[in-house]
Amino acid sequence: MTVSAKICGLNTPESVDAAVSGGADFIGIVFYPPSPRYVAPTDAARLVEELPPEITRVGLFVDATDETISETLDAVDLDMLQLHGSETPERIGQLRERFGCTTMKAIKVESAPDIATAEKFEGSADWLLFDAKPPKELTGALPGGNALAFDWHLLEGCSWKKPWMLSGGLNCANVADAVSISGAPAVDVSSGVEDRPGFKSPSKIETFLETIKAL
Repeated sequence: MTVSAKICGLNTPESVDAAVSGGADFIGIVFYPPSPRYVAPTDAARLVEELPPEITRVGLFVDATDETISETLDAVDLDMLQLHGSETPERIGQLRERFGCTTMKAIKVESAPDIATAEKFEGSADWLLFDAKPPKELTGALPGGNALAFDWHLLEGCSWKKPWMLSGGLNCANVADAVSISGAPAVDVSSGVEDRPGFKSPSKIETFLETIKAL
């Protein structure tokens, strides 16, 4: 089984180089200012300017305005918009039409009913991403990248019209089990390849990608 890998929250040349050399299929840049992984558009442009064309450049946004996305795209060449907030199917369709980028909608999962909500986004999003829903009592929770996993068995036997990724609490030690249980064709990691929030470890990125290749 071939599994694609996305390394998200990259913010240094060293982390980008590790993702590229390790064979990542997608690289993600966070454009959500409260995140410790946030990168300003002008800095992001320098990070991705020499990426090989076969690597998909993903920009993560959380309930961003058209103006914010437009200004970001003016500065950075992105292939995909990852929408990680409370965006509706209608909003995703609007962004897809206006900006001409592939779209990926994050579905925040705690229980089976959350998985079912993915169906309403199949008509507007090009990709689906399943991430762990942070508990209400978690102080300082981010929309994603909280190092939390959900029950991967919730995805067993599920299928959608659109391609999808698994995210949430993945790391080198558990990603093989996560893929085996969920059947995920692609995985997305951020906190699992960090030394601390916002500080990517090139060696952990390389090990994670080696683990994915071994699948």
